[in-house]
Amino acid sequence: MSLTAAMFSGVSGLAAQSTAMAAIADNISNTNTIGYKSTNAIFSTLVTESATDTTYSAGGVIVHPRAQVDQQGLITASDATTHMAVAGDGFFVVHTLADPTASGGNYIYTRAGTFEPDSTGLLRNAQGYYLQGWEIDPNGNIPANQSDLAGLTPVNITGLTGNAEATSTINLKANLSSDQTSFGAGYVAGDMTSGTTDPHFVRSFQVYDSMGSAHSITFNFLRTGTGATPNEWTVEISADTDGDGAENMLTSQIVSFNSDGTLDLGGTTLGNTITIPWAASLGIDTPQAIALNFGSDGLSDGFTQFASNSELVSSEVNGALFGSFNSVFIDEEGTVIAKFDNGTSKEIYKIPVATFANPNGLRNRDGNSYDETPDSGTFTLREATLGGAGRIISSATEASTVDIAGEFTRMIITQRSYSAAGKIITTADEMLDELIRLKR
Repeated sequence: MSLTAAMFSGVSGLAAQSTAMAAIADNISNTNTIGYKSTNAIFSTLVTESATDTTYSAGGVIVHPRAQVDQQGLITASDATTHMAVAGDGFFVVHTLADPTASGGNYIYTRAGTFEPDSTGLLRNAQGYYLQGWEIDPNGNIPANQSDLAGLTPVNITGLTGNAEATSTINLKANLSSDQTSFGAGYVAGDMTSGTTDPHFVRSFQVYDSMGSAHSITFNFLRTGTGATPNEWTVEISADTDGDGAENMLTSQIVSFNSDGTLDLGGTTLGNTITIPWAASLGIDTPQAIALNFGSDGLSDGFTQFASNSELVSSEVNGALFGSFNSVFIDEEGTVIAKFDNGTSKEIYKIPVATFANPNGLRNRDGNSYDETPDSGTFTLREATLGGAGRIISSATEASTVDIAGEFTRMIITQRSYSAAGKIITTADEMLDELIRLKR
């Protein structure tokens, strides 16, 4: 009967509008929830049978709540360096337990990046889920099989030991005065190191060994060019290699210049590398090879010989003393970089981004997280910024996608629709009552 069908259609309207109001209530309640994706109520008709030219049978309505998971929220700044947001497609991979190998837990996916270290240094978000990442090996590599969740480990940013960096390169820019009178022939190698002959120009630099200890290395320059090769200088390099306080000569070579004051590598015997034979008693890596860069052949980008005072223009010596862990930095590619108080840094983890063919098909989980379903498709782990994966923004979080104005507007419409559905029931009831009175 059409009246009864109309009444049941009104009931379905009440149920559908109630579901829509529940979605609105959830959205408004999560206005300030980091990474929350708003849910919309999508209505569709229920048809019991086909209408004819003279009859119509009411079916009703059914609602399909749909979370707009692929919608990007506003990226907002945060004071915590370990807070993160994904700008673009993808999710952080998290685990419900601190130890992924323990039973009872599972991997899930989230955009809630309020990660902070717990008492053991493991990064977990406000919902208590632990961030997973690829551990970077000493060679700077991540696991080859990036699609295997077992290759992920919880990201731990504390408990790192100090870091030291041995010197491996020395870059020098200096001018050796062309007005300097030549010492002439007859110089004996080692005389500048021993103090027998005073150098025309001398500079010392600090280098660092494998344990981060500082040592002094000295470059002595003496103009010795004569006759057909007036623009030659002898460079004698020395260092205290055994810790007794006395300098030992490492090498004595020739640095030559062209007539225009630029470096002549063809006439220079000093090689690209110097080797320091530290004494075994010091207990450090020996010998230590250090690459030297004095400039390019025929150019004035390094050592020069011009008519001005001999002076050091600039120097760049890498390496650092032993330093303790200071802080972390996370770049857009998801690389977690540990920084030490001696200025050095070390890449320790890379945070993957999980992407899905249909993120709107994911199933909601507690704690503003998601789990894959047949509708969403299987996850794909990617490095951030590659293969369509979004970039990772550190010291930031993703705000909720809820629009308060829109939600209140929908609330008004839902309330009116609910009242109207109720009127369908009361009106159909009055019509049925009128029908019953016909018999009286």
